[in-house]
This record gives sequence, C-alpha cells and structure tokens, in this order.
Amino acid sequence: MITDQVAQERKPTLLVLASTYPRWRGDPEPGFVHDLCRRLTGRFEVIALVPDAPGADPDGPLDGVQVIRYRYAPRPLQTLVNAGGIAANLQRHAWKWLLLPGFLLGQYLAARRVLRHRHVDVIHAHWLIPQGLVAWRLRQRMHTPYLVTSHGGDLFGLRGRWPTALKRHVAAASSAMTVVSSAMRAEAVRVGLHPPRLEVLPMGVDLRERFVVDPGIPRADAELLFVGRLVAKKGLVHLLDALPAVLAQNPRVELRIAGFGPEEAALRAQAQRLGMAGRVHFLGAVAQADLPALYRHASLFVAPFVRDAHGDQEGLPVVLMEAIGCGCPVLVGEVAGIRDLLGAAGAEVCVQPADTAALAAAIVRTLSAPEQAQARAQAMRESAARWIDWQPIADGYARLLGTCVDGGMVDRRGPPLSPQD
Repeated sequence: MITDQVAQERKPTLLVLASTYPRWRGDPEPGFVHDLCRRLTGRFEVIALVPDAPGADPDGPLDGVQVIRYRYAPRPLQTLVNAGGIAANLQRHAWKWLLLPGFLLGQYLAARRVLRHRHVDVIHAHWLIPQGLVAWRLRQRMHTPYLVTSHGGDLFGLRGRWPTALKRHVAAASSAMTVVSSAMRAEAVRVGLHPPRLEVLPMGVDLRERFVVDPGIPRADAELLFVGRLVAKKGLVHLLDALPAVLAQNPRVELRIAGFGPEEAALRAQAQRLGMAGRVHFLGAVAQADLPALYRHASLFVAPFVRDAHGDQEGLPVVLMEAIGCGCPVLVGEVAGIRDLLGAAGAEVCVQPADTAALAAAIVRTLSAPEQAQARAQAMRESAARWIDWQPIADGYARLLGTCVDGGMVDRRGPPLSPQD
C-alpha cells in the first residue's frame, strides 16, 4: 500500500539525450533543448546527458535540470559539437571523424550507467542521429521507451542508404516521434520513416518575457541583422553577394552579423573582396540574453536560408521565431517548413537567396516602406504567438512524453502506441 502510494506520488524520470546544449549559463550556443527541459521539471525529474566541452561547467543542476556531461576524447579535443554543429565540423575538418566513435560510445555508456543507477521512465532523444541511435540501442537492451525529435538537419541531411536505414530503425522502435514543421513530417513519410506516432511540435520561444516588442526602442532605418551559426545552410554568402546592389540604392545600409562558425574566415574574406568591410560588422558570439536588443533595434532581419550541397537545411529556425517575437521585420529564404511560421505573410517575405538581384530588390523594397514592414511584422507575431509560445509547446511535449511513459509501463519491449495521422 505504502509502496503504491509512493509510486503514484513520484514524478516520472526523463532522460534527455542531446548534442547541442549550454556549456555554461549564458552560453551563446543554441539553448532550445535546455529551454524545453527546464519547462518540464514541474512534471518530470529531468536528467540531461550531453557532451562535455572545453570550459564547460561540471555536472550539476541548471535551472532544475540535472546535467551530466560525458567525456568522449581528451578535453581539449572535444570540439565535435560546438562552433558550427556536428555536420559542419565534420565537413570542414576531416580529422574530426576520428571523434565520432568516441562520441557515440561515450554517450551510450554514460546513458547506460544512468539507467542502471536510476529508474528512468522515458528517454527524449533530440536528433535521429546520433542520439536516436543511442536511444534505440538502449531500448533493445533495457526496454526503455523513447520519444525522438528531429530538428531538420538530421532528416534533410545525412542521406544515403545506410543513414536512411538507421533513421528508419530509430523511428520504428520509438514510442513516438516529433518534427518541428509540417514540411518535415512530409519528408519523414517520403523517406520511409514510420514511427508508431508522428506529430509536429516545434521548439518554442519565450514570447511573454524575453522576446517581446519594446515600443520605447526606436528602430534603425538602414540596419540589416543576421543571427545564427556561420554555416552553409544559413545562406549568408548570398546576402553578402547581394549587399553591393543594396548599397547602390541605399548607401547608408549596414549589416550586423551575430554568430560564429566554420564559415567565418571565408565570409570575412568575401566582405573584404567586395569592398564592404566597413559596412559588414561581425559581432561574434552574442549571449542569448543580449539578442532581444539586436532584434528590437534592427530595421530588417535577413535569414537567407538555403539547402546546402549535402542536402542539409533548416527545420524551423529558432532565431526567426525570436526576431518575429521582438516585432522585427524579416526576409527569409524559401525552404521547407518556413511557411508554418509565416502563414499568410510568407508570400511577401520569402525570397530565393541564390537570386541575389531579387534578394537585393526585396531588401531595398522593405527598407523603403518601414511602416508597412512593421505592420506586417506585428501581424506575424500575433499569428505565431498562438503556435510557438513555450507554454503550449512544453505542455504538448509533457503530454506526449506522459503517453510514452504510460505505454512503456504496459510493454517495455516494443512500441506501445498505435499509428496516428
């Protein structure tokens, strides 16, 4: 009787597997996985198992989340994840392929230790590969149900016979799978991913306190802003190519670039070659807490997203959601999934970045009609707020994880949920 009562009162334990995660408080690396984790602590005991990195905090609590960092190489060499992401780092530095076996094995062994010492009710694996592979193996060995979330690059990229086969196995063995846009759902079905349950649940943005409009901050009238990792799929090379034509129409325009990554040296050289070094400002890594001020001051947030040579592209970019939350006018590269966020305004703000003449014309046109651009930005925020605010997003993930727990208690040996459209 007492044991049953304690079991009923105990919050279920959630083990989160992720690669991108804050190394310390205020880390400029994307923090959306942690943002979700800390919003689930009211309903779960949350453990985040993430890779160690040079300078990272030791294991311990962060906003109510128990963070465990696993080693996968000598600490100075643990550079597979940060400053561009795993895919970009592997493409740019061939030697980093040597880190991949240790990365996978280290995460698997660390996760297995957690499962042996803690009663874990459910696993949430962010990205089909590599975290989904770890969750899949753990389910085979220890029968722990898992939810897998694809964020874009792991679905649209990593093509080929073997990666696709692995993704199919990860999806099929899961209790459920989420993707962050409807276009990703269609892509998952197209490549033969058949999880027991497939839902569209994006990451969220704090539209109530952090990424909000501040009428007291006047917008600049000729300031372009880019925020994000400096990798090929962000399309920044096309924005720089378009900038001379923009300056020919409006010589006061300046571009501020907040971010870092493997393409930085090449982008700086491109700006110098085009004679725009004085008009392009590389801000480097910007802390998450400082981003709202950039969004509120910029005239136009330009996100020239493209599909890169390896098939990688955005799922539903968090930085775009943040800019919209702050009421900043936007221009966006037309990639799958973007329309979920933009709604009816998509036709007006989507461009093909590789057509630099069209991109330049769209920038000039938007800057020349600031009142119209601001009204469009406000309408987009009102529409998006009903869909990407963190509270309903966290509630959706809590519901789905709870369903995985309930199903997993019935049968830990196989996917318990029935297919759902």
